[in-house]
Amino acid sequence: MLIKYLGHACFMLTTQDNKKVVLDPYHPGPRFQYAAVNETANVVTKSHEHGDHNAVESVKGNPEILSKPGAYNIKGIDIKGIAAFHDANSGSQRGNDVIFCFKAEGLTVCHLGDLGHVLTKQQLSAIGPVDVLFMPVGGFFTMDAQATATVAEEINPRILVPMHYKTAKSEGLPIAGVEDFLKGKSNIRRLNSSELEVKAGALPDKTEIVVMLPAN
Repeated sequence: MLIKYLGHACFMLTTQDNKKVVLDPYHPGPRFQYAAVNETANVVTKSHEHGDHNAVESVKGNPEILSKPGAYNIKGIDIKGIAAFHDANSGSQRGNDVIFCFKAEGLTVCHLGDLGHVLTKQQLSAIGPVDVLFMPVGGFFTMDAQATATVAEEINPRILVPMHYKTAKSEGLPIAGVEDFLKGKSNIRRLNSSELEVKAGALPDKTEIVVMLPAN
């Protein structure tokens, strides 16, 4: 499976038989200067209805759009949506969030969206073992540093890809940069690329943090 980091919290998954899934496409704006998403896909997921996550109309190819909890199988990809919240107060501040997990080619890939809280036992059980985890690390709108550490430890993915953090293209957002999250951590790999290929049976034994460059 090929993972492409488009920017912010948006990724594209491409299977070996060229099935494509775009996760949380964003709307560019004055405070958010990533280039518009310009990809073709079979499926688009959006974790919630905020403008930096819900630009599903920007994805070409008449994709199927998933935005609710549930179990789906599309083009041979098993997809599970798990109900969660955008804040630590049951959604009363920022609303709901949907965690999406994808199974294909012997891999499980999980996108936490704008998760704002530690996970319940039921949510952890629904997520199950994860090979690649996309996790928001910038805080303010999402989990704080303590909750982020707890969620990462409990899910214990083979690869953890940080997302939703401040970059030169999102200076207008009141979130932290990725270096704040990386401080004091080991087993970090920084890619000089927006693409990462992952294969079942060729994953690290313990969690590796992989920092990707946004394509847009």
